[in-house]
Amino acid sequence: MLTKRDLLKSAATSSLLAAAGAPFARRAFAEDAKPGFFAGKDIADEAFIFGLPIVMNYGVMYQMAIDRGSSQFKAPFNEIANSHEVFTYKDTAVITPNSDTPYSLLFMDLRAEPLVLSVPAVAPKRYYSVQLFDSSTYNFGYIGSRTTGSEAGDYLVVGPEWKGETPKGIKKIFVAGSTLAGAIYRTQLFNADDMPNVIKVQEGYKVRPLSAFLGQPAPPAAPPIDFPKIDKDLVKGNFFEYLDFMLQFIPPAANEADIRAKMAQIGVGPGKSFQFDALTLEQKLEVARGMQQGARKVDEALAGFGSNINFWRVASAGGDSAFYNGDWLKRSVVAKAGIYANDAEEAMYPLTHHDGAGEPLDGSAHNYELTFAADSLPPVNAFWSVTMYDGKTQLLIKNPIDRYLVNSPMLPSMKRNADGSLTIYIQNASPGADKEPNWLPAPAGPIYLVMRLYWPKTAQPSILPPGKGEWKPPAVKKTS
Repeated sequence: MLTKRDLLKSAATSSLLAAAGAPFARRAFAEDAKPGFFAGKDIADEAFIFGLPIVMNYGVMYQMAIDRGSSQFKAPFNEIANSHEVFTYKDTAVITPNSDTPYSLLFMDLRAEPLVLSVPAVAPKRYYSVQLFDSSTYNFGYIGSRTTGSEAGDYLVVGPEWKGETPKGIKKIFVAGSTLAGAIYRTQLFNADDMPNVIKVQEGYKVRPLSAFLGQPAPPAAPPIDFPKIDKDLVKGNFFEYLDFMLQFIPPAANEADIRAKMAQIGVGPGKSFQFDALTLEQKLEVARGMQQGARKVDEALAGFGSNINFWRVASAGGDSAFYNGDWLKRSVVAKAGIYANDAEEAMYPLTHHDGAGEPLDGSAHNYELTFAADSLPPVNAFWSVTMYDGKTQLLIKNPIDRYLVNSPMLPSMKRNADGSLTIYIQNASPGADKEPNWLPAPAGPIYLVMRLYWPKTAQPSILPPGKGEWKPPAVKKTS
């Protein structure tokens, strides 16, 4: 099964040199502009970094909205898939998944006409958000508690070239940067008994074409798309073919002129297709070395991303096109850390692989504690959590109590220390019945922890601005 981690690791391996062709390729290096050895390598490097989030998004979209035979399939385009449970270790299509909120998911085809997304009235105490993202993985808007409030409403999502007036009854128009886009709905779950209430909210999430909303005849349907199959083996030799394919749905932004011109020199771009097996040996070496170099840059940048606060990495994660401002490396780092990350104002994601001494977290060798002072729980308007992942796969782990996180709705059932502080016990085996309410089960191996602060407060002490706020995540301490 293809995960985004498989896709990333496979995309830039030396097996490129032995790839046996591309199923839908038509041309290799542009005949009129074949770059020299080092130039070709550098272009492949830049193109890999630019294209990684786009190809990763396609891998997720293919599993969840296109391949009906996939175990991760949710719903076809323009239909909302509501999950009436939180993510578990069985969910593998998305790395570093949220297990706090039942998801609803929508992939949108905006080619024929815009879509109207309708939300119900939601109780003010229940946080919800609808994160809108395009095929470049830019967040182009939000509906929900923080941005539009708890009232019911109808919102229009349009493609990048749509022109028109705001239809009557529409509260706001959101413009996607691509004709294929997506929406992630997060609905807060207070506890297991609360699920029927979450389901009622989800039943109020609706999507319909603009013509249906207006009671008008539908425009002609867009032509069918021949989606190329993608998996961890195919992506090894065909990374740029997938990038070619997706670029036809992403009109070039003004700040993409330089990178798109460079990619065109090696036959990468909408209307082109990169044929690996047709390259000379020298050109294959250029591409392979360039992609490997790009992957290495992403890994190195991820390791140093944001600010180091008690060995938690704290940074602004997702954002819109202006947030990235042409920084393709930053966009790839965010995608690898956890694709579809929220804007900082919606959620902050301190993450760590290390304890307070800078040593790698390892559940097979040590037990750990994470303690929040009595007056220093994460400052949020909605809620916070600490989620456990396998340090190798960045996926949730199977454990004997089916607990993947500790979050603020669980506080009433957790035990406080004598001074009012809260200690979370992070270890592979149970810490004992008396401490089990505060136990966050860990894998018997590398550990990856992600803290989520939904709708972080802005008044100090706050985690905002990212890396500079007064509130600091406490260090993870080794206990044995």
